[in-house]
Amino acid sequence: MRMRAEADPALAWHALAQDPPRAWGAPPAAGEIRTEAADFVVDEQLGFEPDGGESHRLLQVEKVGANTLFVARALAVRAGRPPADIGFAGQKDRRALARQWFSVPATRDTASFVGYTGEGFRVLSEHPHSRKLRRGALAGNHFRIRVRGLKGDRGAVTGRIAQLAANGLPNYFGAQRFGREGANLRRVRQWLDTGRLQRGREQRAFVLSSARALAFNAVLAARVRGNTWNRLLPGEVINLTGSQSVFAAEHPDDGLRRRLEEGDLSPTGPMCGAGGVLPGGEAGRVEAAALEAVAPLPALLSAVGLRGERRALILRPAALRHDFEGDALILEFDLPRGSFATSVLRELVDARAPEADTD
Repeated sequence: MRMRAEADPALAWHALAQDPPRAWGAPPAAGEIRTEAADFVVDEQLGFEPDGGESHRLLQVEKVGANTLFVARALAVRAGRPPADIGFAGQKDRRALARQWFSVPATRDTASFVGYTGEGFRVLSEHPHSRKLRRGALAGNHFRIRVRGLKGDRGAVTGRIAQLAANGLPNYFGAQRFGREGANLRRVRQWLDTGRLQRGREQRAFVLSSARALAFNAVLAARVRGNTWNRLLPGEVINLTGSQSVFAAEHPDDGLRRRLEEGDLSPTGPMCGAGGVLPGGEAGRVEAAALEAVAPLPALLSAVGLRGERRALILRPAALRHDFEGDALILEFDLPRGSFATSVLRELVDARAPEADTD
């Protein structure tokens, strides 16, 4: 069975993936990022302590120029286990200095991994733990980013940073989610054309996650264009900040709007799949209209058995601070899991970078 969108979605999809509308206008400065790997530092924050169990080891790994799946496979070889036994909570960009966590099965006589090195990575520390590390089992990430060759009004940069800290920004999926040069979008279009998903587990996961991200970005872009991404519409599905809890509000009241301003909650967009809480009223109409631009992806994502979920439209960086060093801007901030530092950067600077390889 062949399935094809009514019109070639290539250009519209590319815009949603690479350049969705900004919330706060053109960035007040320009500069270069990722000139060196150490210009983009990511520290994964698990949000829990190793529990001392004997069945697994939690390994903190520092990597540069190596993607997460490559490191996982290398650790599997070292442990003498299949790659599926290696756990990790999230995937990190290859062109960055990233410190992230992996788990490997272990017994009492398993040799230590500390100091083990491979191409582009080394194991920094090891801790006994009782469970395999699962995808998404992290609190968030801490970023330290250097923007070189900064050009623009530094006062305006400082003002924009204050605006982002106070009001947040659109929680877009970054271009990394869609693969190098949009490769995963081409795989999504191939799925539409042929009706067949790739069989490999990893490639299938890339296609499905890219399709869901594209649909979410389409809804968020529509809300940004309508200036409602940071407002509560009638029928909104609302997320409690820092949790997976959502609830529908047919008529959001002053109390909910006050909590929105205080950063306690956010309107949401769809992670398309079967079931889940859906918006009604005006929020539902806006969402349905936006999803037409990526039809028939929502129906296909439901048909393959993914569970419908919600994702916050507002991203609020925590502990956002900055400094100027010569012609460089130094940014530090924390983001919750699943959010993208590049979404923060694009509201602040017109950032030029070498073509990034993504996990």
